[in-house]
Amino acid sequence: MNAVEKFESSTLFSHVKPQDTRYLPGGLRDFFLYRDLGISKATGGKVIAHLVKALNPPDEGTGWHYHVAEFQIVIMMSGWARFMYEDKVTRVSAGDCVHQRPGIVHYLFDYSPDMEYLEIVGPADFASVAVAGREHIRVPPPTPW
Repeated sequence: MNAVEKFESSTLFSHVKPQDTRYLPGGLRDFFLYRDLGISKATGGKVIAHLVKALNPPDEGTGWHYHVAEFQIVIMMSGWARFMYEDKVTRVSAGDCVHQRPGIVHYLFDYSPDMEYLEIVGPADFASVAVAGREHIRVPPPTPW
């Protein structure tokens, strides 16, 4: 393809500035706030990208679950969070990137008050499915705020 050929795409250009969108409740978890980055609209629902930050302390956490998605990454922007991935405690700190493979069973049980992460998931309308029968796996208590 040379410089004058036009590339056809089913997606739109998107440029969202910090003042364009606010952190709002109403996302997957009621103890977090979500800031939409416009990617779902730009990709016609193929991908969602949002910033997620702590609103309330991690009293209960997410419980055991997995996501019905083809792709999911979490990039920790500030603070930290502790997850159980299968039966292993994993601390994700600022600067870390986690690829949550499709179907991995996990539990977000602890996070710092300043936790904020970028989450990118495809498709945008991914589902979260609760998983029972994990009571035998010890989940550490959250750190008090």
